[in-house]
Amino acid sequence: MPIIDLFAAEFENEMTKTRPMLERVPDDKLGWKPHEKNFTLQYLASHVANLPFWTIPTLQQDSLDLAPAGQKPYETPQAQSAKQLVEFFDTNVAKAKAAFQGVSDEHLMKPWSLMAGGKTLFTMPRWMVQRSFMMNHLIHHRAQLGLYLRLCGVPIPGMYGPSADDRGA
Repeated sequence: MPIIDLFAAEFENEMTKTRPMLERVPDDKLGWKPHEKNFTLQYLASHVANLPFWTIPTLQQDSLDLAPAGQKPYETPQAQSAKQLVEFFDTNVAKAKAAFQGVSDEHLMKPWSLMAGGKTLFTMPRWMVQRSFMMNHLIHHRAQLGLYLRLCGVPIPGMYGPSADDRGA
């Protein structure tokens, strides 16, 4: 089985779990954050909704410069509502799934670099970038989002089994 098929199956599984979390973001709490050093709920949820996009440059480009010289640095698009979060997410998931098509094991072994201002932040094989920089990164921030929602009094959907809210606890 090609490696990309393994990633595609895991991607589908994790995206299916992520969408319900985004659907529950309360529009009236987008500016909320648990501590002055934390992201706002809007920023964190928008980041989660946009992380599937990172699959595309990982698979289709040799590198990505987040702050190319003489150009505006990359900024995560900010959703203004839960509806828009889900729209961003669904669009990014569909584009990422399309990017999986025809990707060979050999291509996944090739190096990919993340850069800022022309300086390389890291270089890894594409498969590792997809696993750590995209998938693990999304799961990490999805867990943070779950905590934000809990602190806002929003019932949390189960991820790898039922949540306390699903069980009625």
